[in-house]
This record gives sequence, C-alpha cells and structure tokens, in this order.
Amino acid sequence: MVRTFVSSAISAETSKYEDAVKMLNTLQSNAETLEKIRKEKDREAHLNIPKMEKYAARAGIQLSDMDKLNIIHVSGTKGKGSTCAFCESILRHHGYKTGFFSSPHLVEVRERFCVNGQPLEREKFTSYFWDVYNQLQHTKGNDIENNMPSYFAFLVVMAFHVFKQEKVDVAIMEVGIGGQYDSTNVIRNPLVCGVTSLGIDHVSVLGKTIDKIAWHKSGIFKPNVPAFTSPQVPEAMSVLKSRAEEIGCTLSVSPEIKHYGSEFNLGIKGRVQEVNASLGLQLCNTWMKKYKEKSRKSEKDEDIKHINNGDLSSNNTVISEKLPNVCDIPVAQSFHLTKQHYLGLEQCQWLGRSQKLEESGCTFYLDGAHTVESIEECVDWFSNESSKDAIKFGGEVYRVLIFNTTGDRNTASLLTPLINCHFDAVLFCPNIAYVDNISFDQTNNTVTKEMQINRCVRNKKTWVSLCTKPEAELTVNGEHLKDAATQNGGTNKHEENGLDDTDICNTSSDKSLLTFPSISHCINWVRQRQWEHGVKIKGKDCKSDSNGIGDGENILVDCDIGDIGTNSNVCSSGVGDSEANIGAANGVSGNNKKHVQVLITGSLHLVGGSLRVLWDNQH
Repeated sequence: MVRTFVSSAISAETSKYEDAVKMLNTLQSNAETLEKIRKEKDREAHLNIPKMEKYAARAGIQLSDMDKLNIIHVSGTKGKGSTCAFCESILRHHGYKTGFFSSPHLVEVRERFCVNGQPLEREKFTSYFWDVYNQLQHTKGNDIENNMPSYFAFLVVMAFHVFKQEKVDVAIMEVGIGGQYDSTNVIRNPLVCGVTSLGIDHVSVLGKTIDKIAWHKSGIFKPNVPAFTSPQVPEAMSVLKSRAEEIGCTLSVSPEIKHYGSEFNLGIKGRVQEVNASLGLQLCNTWMKKYKEKSRKSEKDEDIKHINNGDLSSNNTVISEKLPNVCDIPVAQSFHLTKQHYLGLEQCQWLGRSQKLEESGCTFYLDGAHTVESIEECVDWFSNESSKDAIKFGGEVYRVLIFNTTGDRNTASLLTPLINCHFDAVLFCPNIAYVDNISFDQTNNTVTKEMQINRCVRNKKTWVSLCTKPEAELTVNGEHLKDAATQNGGTNKHEENGLDDTDICNTSSDKSLLTFPSISHCINWVRQRQWEHGVKIKGKDCKSDSNGIGDGENILVDCDIGDIGTNSNVCSSGVGDSEANIGAANGVSGNNKKHVQVLITGSLHLVGGSLRVLWDNQH
C-alpha cells in the first residue's frame, strides 16, 4: 500500500512536470519561422534587449531585481559552460548559495537551472514555470512586444525568477548565442564579466569572421564592470580591447594556470580546461571582492551571514610575478589559492564534456564539442584517455565513433580531426534518443524530420569523401592534418601505433560506416557487438554487400535510416529500439573479446540523448 502510494505520488509529480515542459515547448519556433528570423536578424536584433526588459517586467522582474542577484555574466564560443561550472563550484565551496543558468540542457530542461550545484527539482521547476508563464499569459496583448517570448527568452526570464525566489548569493549566467543581442544581455549591472575562447560558430547569426564574432561576444561588457578574457588570437584581442575602451570597462587576460603555483586535478578533464579554470578563478576572485564591497556600501555588514570563504584577505594576496601584456591588454595577476579554491576546482562536474561512462565490455567517451577547436581538444582528450584505457584491456580494442552535427556548422571541418582516431566503425544518427519514446524534454521543433535525416546522410557522405582524400590534402584550420595532430604538444596517434600515414582512414579490414534512425539503435549495435557476426541490412550481409558506399569495398556500408517515425526500415539484425533490447547485450565480454571504446561527439544534443539512453539502461 505504501509503495503504491509513493509510486502514484511520483507519477503525479512527473505528469505535472511533463505538462509544464509540454507547454514550454509551444514557445519553440518551428523550422520555417526560425529561417525567417535568421533572414531578418540584422533588422530586428537590436530590438531584442528592449523586448526582454518588457518580458521581465510583465513577469514581475525589475532591472533592480537582477542587480541584486550579483551576477557573473559569461560569453564565448568554447568553454563558457565549463568556465561557469568552475565558478559555481568555487563559490559554492566558499559557502555562497549559487544559482547557475546554462544552455542547452542535455537530458531534462530543469538542468538549465542549478541551485547549489543541483538541477532544480521537478516540483520546483513546475511551480516556478507556471508562476512566470501565467504572469506573461495574463499580460499578453495583440502586439509583438506584449506577446509570449520565445523559448530561450522565456527561460532567461524564468532564471531570474528562480534565483530571486531561491535567494541565491550569486547568479552565474551563461550567454546563449553571441552576447550583444543575446537575451541574457538584459542584465544591466553584473559584478564581473568573462569571455572564454573564441572561434567560428553560429555564422548565420554572428558572422563568418573572428572579429565579427568577438564584437558580439564583447557586447556583454558594461561600464565600470571589470571584464576578463581567456587568451585569444590577435584579431579577436584587438576587437575585445576596442570594445572595452568604447564601453568603459577594464579588460584583463587570465594567466596560464601554472602561474597559480600549484598543480591541479581538475574535475573536468582535458587540457583546455586549464584555460577555463584560470578564467573561472579570476572571475570568482573579482566577484568576491566586489560582493564584499557591495555589502559594505549597503551598510548591512552586520546582517551578512558568516560565510566559510577561506579568509578573503588571502584571496587578495597576489603572486608577485609580473606578467607581460598580451596584445596591449594586461595579464591579470595570479593569487594564492585557498583550500576552498582547490576543492571547487577538483570537485567541479560538467556533464557531457570530456565525460567517461564505463560498463562491462565497453567505455563511452562523451564530449559535446561542436566547433573545430573544441573537436581538436576532444580528439586530444580521447586519444590520451583511450590509449591509457586500452592498456588496461590488453591493448586490443574496437573503436567506434557516433557522430552528428547540427545548424550551419561545416561538417568536413569537424570530421577531419577525428580521422586520426582510427575508428573501426563510424555511426551517424539524428539527435533522437528513441524512435518510439520521445521525451518532451528533448523535443526540438526547430528542425523537421526531413532536415535531420538529410543531415545524417550528408555527414556520412562527407566522411566517405574525406577518407578518399590523400592525407596531404586534409587540413584543419589551414594546417595539414598531421601537423595539426602534433601541435601544442599533441601526438600523432597512428604514427605512435606504427600505422601507415598514407592510408589513415582504412586501418581496419572490418570497418563499418552506418546510419541509424536513433541514438539507441547506435548504442544497441555497439552493445550487441554486431560487427562480430555481420549486420543484416534488408536481408543482405553487410560484410559482403557490393552496394556499399565506396569503390566496391566491403568496409563502407550503409544502413537505411528509413522512416524516422517507424521501425520498418531499420537493420534486421535484432537491433531494436526498446529498453529491453538495450539491456540484453550488456555484459557481453570475455577474454577473447576486444574492449569497445565509443566516442560520442559533434553535438551537445547528441550527447544529451546518449546520456538518456545510457542512464535508462543503468536504472
């Protein structure tokens, strides 16, 4: 009886949460509308911030309410989520109550709102959602400015409401796209701003050159608010410097992590995280100083709670070394770190970024990299981790890539660095966890079924095209693939393993190139080790299919995606879409079995769907 009551209560709570998410999804623009918005972006972009101010006011949030949230505002192309995560962890370990707004979510939309390092509970999400939605609905008019906001704009307004109600000491706000016209830029008086590493992304919105992108990202700078940036290429640095002078704020470059005087075991893995951690340290150190000053000015020092902040006076103690300017921008002083700093860095978690999940016979490596630079960092991380892991499993491994990318990103640029990883199989699928079990949290109305299918087919054809090119013609950011693989201390893994440089795409005689209608199909194919006994595609054996992709070779084969809404045209190999099927292959191992290493990358949405499938099986 008790068990039934508890189960019913959980079911009712889940139903209420799903109803809220379903209503939230009505605010998503469909693909056709989104394309229209993109075409009109230059004419309408400047209106976004005034609209956001009105949306917030209609929801009961004034600009003065935002000021009281003591905001850290972070923009950038790569690493802004990781930098924000470091900030959240550092400040939480100093005893502050933290709020953290991020995007996109991986599995459930409530992940976008974290309080003290935990996603908002379903019950609270539901309550806060209806608070904001009903306020906006009741004040809706016929004109555009008094209509309902877009999906992301609504979530930004909701974030301010959540953090106000939760009475956080700090709100860490990650920019969505760009900065200048991003919905989060309604923020008027943050305590500190940060810009993470810049690269080419969202070109249809931000422009195709690094200087244009830097202009948008630096749009979050505010007069008299200190700003910090990770090291950038000179073109970007020049724009950031000019914008800081124009807006009237100080700008400093975060130093290399080594200047803090100690070694770190960062909670988020990958060499690039050292850059993000250093920026996070500077943002937190400045935030704590500004927060203390603000408390004094409010003349309520006696009411400020005693916070275990590890002696803020030590935070002000800089390490005496004077660092040279970078592009005429001063490098910020490093400082002595407290125990709370170390704990914040070491215990920081950020799902879907350089993340490993292990199960019997298989290791999944998940990284939501979706720019050329972040893919290169992903390859570096995967190569190092998988090589170390392979030793544990006797050196014999079977490597699989699961890939997808979205939007206006250049597929060839993203896939080229991955060629050096020597995958035995490459699988392509849309960002759909299950064909017949769609989650409201992962509903995406901005792309059509046809668009998703076509993208998978293009991704596959691009890989084939890259594999038919001589290595000398493969370039990453203008550098030859081999040079790109060894720059900045990296290693060329296929040379290291004694493989032939001239044919890096065809190092296995048992390679498969497959497309599937969902992520769960891909993971089932891996878990059931289908390559060992030949996948049947429409009654044909993949290994002997003369109609495979390529010049009559057996190694490149294609599984028909078919109708994404049915199972009628998927592989007839027993690879199904049900959770029972997923679990059926678990535990396939033995001394004569190669350990499987699976890299999942190219899209945060792909990683999010993969986490859902992997967690479903664990539970």
